[in-house]
Amino acid sequence: MMDHLANTEINSQRIAAVESCFGASGQPLALPGRVLLGEGILTKECRKKPKPRIFFLFNDILVYGSIIINKRKYNSQHIIPLEDVTLETLPDTLQMKNRWMIKTSKKSFVVSAASLTERKEWISHLEECIKHLLSKTGRQPCREPAAPWIPDKATDICMRCTHTKFSTLTRRHHCRK
Repeated sequence: MMDHLANTEINSQRIAAVESCFGASGQPLALPGRVLLGEGILTKECRKKPKPRIFFLFNDILVYGSIIINKRKYNSQHIIPLEDVTLETLPDTLQMKNRWMIKTSKKSFVVSAASLTERKEWISHLEECIKHLLSKTGRQPCREPAAPWIPDKATDICMRCTHTKFSTLTRRHHCRK
């Protein structure tokens, strides 16, 4: 499915439109063979509270950013190579439903979709792209993902070292490697 869209005019126009939405703050996204497969708004668990983020799925990368004006302007562009991604379905919580974790060697985070169907479609498309890319490059999936960020209100100890208790003197943190 992906290969016949590569290097077509419509695909180039769609990628250019995504680039223009990120403006000067974004990195160029157009590369030979790169295909924009889909986009959507997912809720990303952040430090203080969950926030909506725009996600763009390409055949080789996942791009996301903050929404300034929907479908017109985004910032804080993040690019994740799909060959470094593994996924993990998570149970619902009271605050967030239809969750899953996107894990990479540099950063791991939790997102949620508006519906169960949307979550299944995102995960299916991501897994298909990852499988296709890994078979093409011969690489192995990420073996040791980064520790996921845990929202501040979810714990009163560091989730990495599990012995540092947060207080007014010890600020909230989550140890990285």
